[in-house]
Amino acid sequence: MSSPSEFPLCEAPQHARKGLLPIAMVLFSFTFFTGTMFAGGKLGMAFGFVDMLWVAVIGNSLLALYAAALAFIASRSGLNTVLMGRFCFGEAGSRLSDFLLGFAELGWYAWGTATVAIVLVKLLGLAPGFTVPLMVLFGLGFSITAIVGFKGLDLLSRVSVPLMFALLVISMVIATRDVGGLHQLAALVPHETLTFSAAVTMVFGTFASGATQATNWTRLSRSGRVAVTASIVAFLLGNGLMVVAGAWCAMVYQQADIVEVMMLQGLSFAAVVMLCLNLWTIQGPTIYNVSAAACHLLRSERRRSMTLAAAGVGILLAIGGMYEMLIPFLVLLGSIIPPVGGVIMADFWYRHRGKYPALASVSLPRYNVAGLFAYAVGAVLAYASPWVAPLVGISASALCYILLLELRGRRQVLGQAEAEQ
Repeated sequence: MSSPSEFPLCEAPQHARKGLLPIAMVLFSFTFFTGTMFAGGKLGMAFGFVDMLWVAVIGNSLLALYAAALAFIASRSGLNTVLMGRFCFGEAGSRLSDFLLGFAELGWYAWGTATVAIVLVKLLGLAPGFTVPLMVLFGLGFSITAIVGFKGLDLLSRVSVPLMFALLVISMVIATRDVGGLHQLAALVPHETLTFSAAVTMVFGTFASGATQATNWTRLSRSGRVAVTASIVAFLLGNGLMVVAGAWCAMVYQQADIVEVMMLQGLSFAAVVMLCLNLWTIQGPTIYNVSAAACHLLRSERRRSMTLAAAGVGILLAIGGMYEMLIPFLVLLGSIIPPVGGVIMADFWYRHRGKYPALASVSLPRYNVAGLFAYAVGAVLAYASPWVAPLVGISASALCYILLLELRGRRQVLGQAEAEQ
């Protein structure tokens, strides 16, 4: 049977489609990400128990709905996000989404590669000189799973996701015991401040780029129901558990770093295993996303070569200090990535009435100015907004695109009327 790596420039055919379990397991492995737990840890330092749960529920519900909306379009069309970008941004203009999504995922790959090397040096008491060689080793090693493709990601996720889930539950139970029970946990007073809006934005923003690019797998769903169900379950429960677990433990130990927390709990060896498995499960899909965007950017079908090249760039970024730039990177992603999804949704439902034409049978303009302008408006407003930036970006870009299409349609009608006169 063909591998999904063979369809980087066309619709995924029906014979390559998968059922709920393999799609959901890959998405679960994608959302079980240490970086999300770091964000959750910051929530735990700034909110009481009940307020933290509300932030997690609202932020992850919005994220899950956004992922599910794109997943349904991907399943119906067989296209991933970068291919959808051809319709709303144009044949050449779609390289904007290629670059943005590739940049986002490459940044995450560099951060994950740097993190595992730095933490291993710290936990194992190695000399600082081992840091760079470990970055190179893990940067190349992580890419192997992605080179294998969907099958490799599916097999790895079936092992790592249950183990990760069990370790998180154990850590939360130990934290609850150490603080004296749920009653004492609920009575803890936060020591830092963060607005509710900023907190929801952070929860959404931690995986905004991942939700936008999850179409690389949801397009392989056998039906829209499979795609939507897998997305909601993975992003609401998987990402939600990571946020809550990070916050839960941070509240008890006043430490946002989940690896540091597990060391305090006497789980040092488990922390090393968790970190390696967790980052391996996320790094594979992440560099897979980068290679998919690169294939479309360069109009190449050589996904495996793109994967190795992207891993090399990721290693250089890791060595260059990506580990220290997580928070500003998250803020930037929460503003510039969601508007891509907003334009895609408006284009699919409003312009194409829920059905794309076959890519091979349609002649697309080099640039769709309306889509590019709408994206720019959404990104600028999201970045400047004091409210939930991702929602502002999605709504503003979609609304602007629809208005521009309406104006263009009316001008065409007026032009035809004048020509007939």
